[in-house]
Amino acid sequence: MPKSKTSNRKSDHIKLCLTEEAAYKTKTNGFDKYEFEHYAVTEVDFEKIDLSSKFLNKKIGYPFLISCMTGGTKEAKRINERLAIAAKELNIPIGVGSQRQALEEKKYHSTYRVVKQNAGNVPILGNIGAAQISKSKNLLDDVRFLIDMVEADTLVVHLNPLQELLQSEGEPNFNGLLKNLEKICSKISTPIIAKEVGSGISKTAAKKLLEIGVKGIDVAGAGGTSWAAVELKRRNLQEPFFSEWGLPTSYCVRTVNELKKDFDFILIASGGLNNGIDIAKALSLGADFTASARIILQEVLKNDIEGVIKLIRSWFFTVKKIMYLTGCDKIIKLSKVGLKRKEELF
Repeated sequence: MPKSKTSNRKSDHIKLCLTEEAAYKTKTNGFDKYEFEHYAVTEVDFEKIDLSSKFLNKKIGYPFLISCMTGGTKEAKRINERLAIAAKELNIPIGVGSQRQALEEKKYHSTYRVVKQNAGNVPILGNIGAAQISKSKNLLDDVRFLIDMVEADTLVVHLNPLQELLQSEGEPNFNGLLKNLEKICSKISTPIIAKEVGSGISKTAAKKLLEIGVKGIDVAGAGGTSWAAVELKRRNLQEPFFSEWGLPTSYCVRTVNELKKDFDFILIASGGLNNGIDIAKALSLGADFTASARIILQEVLKNDIEGVIKLIRSWFFTVKKIMYLTGCDKIIKLSKVGLKRKEELF
């Protein structure tokens, strides 16, 4: 059986995400604009610093998740298997790539199921796109099927209007999205997380999502992977304005965090988080969890399971050092540490 159009597209995405063609060229995630305030009288015992957290009532090793990446194509099975093993070793959540392909045919179902088979009891995030939610004829049945397929603890609905707009096979019509999301949130017990794919979620958009019952916001801001650049590259087009479109991750985290006074929700920071410094800054600005995708994909293909484990542990060793220098013995206390804009220090 030949690959479906969706499967072919997923293969293209993997190949392009291994190159710098997928990266923002001029826009950063914004965390470079901030500095930590040094706390010279720290009394924290470095060896007793606690990096653990809770995600949907499951204790996890770090406030970090391996973000939704791939599935639905031949190459995805081994990638997801290796990532799931790493997630189990680190005791962190892991997401599967868009399950749209699983709604179209059964051929590649195993590329998604392999995650649960290898991840043990860590939280699993299912994943489907806004376009599919908007136009589904069997909405609740489809959602239950996707959740059951990977035994998901939560379902991520990815919001990607820019990608759909520029993709040759795109479906830039999200009419009915909020109505259908509200229906899912009211009828399905599994919590729903809304996620962008690199252009960011504004405070205004986040408020709309929280009002209809969404339980988590993954801002997925600009500064990491530009899916606009990916789709334009697939079409051999250049549109620099749209390749750099989006809200920086730091801005999204800082402003969406302001909604916590009115809503109880999980705030996830992703979008160009490629080191422990940015992770610590995201947590300090109000994120409950952090996430990365493309750099993890590159690492697992280059250095396999051990490379991923070593990379993430190194990031959180940096976070641990920052916690010591800012007087934090528990990860949650980073949110109380005031970041300073660089201009404030001069």
